[in-house]
Amino acid sequence: MSAPATPRTQKLMLQIGGNLQRLRLKRGWTQEHLAELTELDLSYAQRVERGEVNLTVGSLAVFADALGVEPSALLRAGKPPVIKRGRPKSKRATSRAQKR
Repeated sequence: MSAPATPRTQKLMLQIGGNLQRLRLKRGWTQEHLAELTELDLSYAQRVERGEVNLTVGSLAVFADALGVEPSALLRAGKPPVIKRGRPKSKRATSRAQKR
């Protein structure tokens, strides 16, 4: 059984999750698409993005490769992930609402 995450570890996990989310959204990808590219379980990718997983160096490299960045890009200091529940609105639904 692993030891509980220290405050420093928790902060780093949130940084990684925030950077992962930012880079994923910048590419217009869903969490499902990222999970497919990495061949990792969707729930695992979601938990990493929320900063809930102390991921391995191997997993860090898998995410970085899928995003086309160096692993250090995921380790940079940055904002924690934005946690929203539910599915995002589709672009199609948003454009229809704006036309009304």
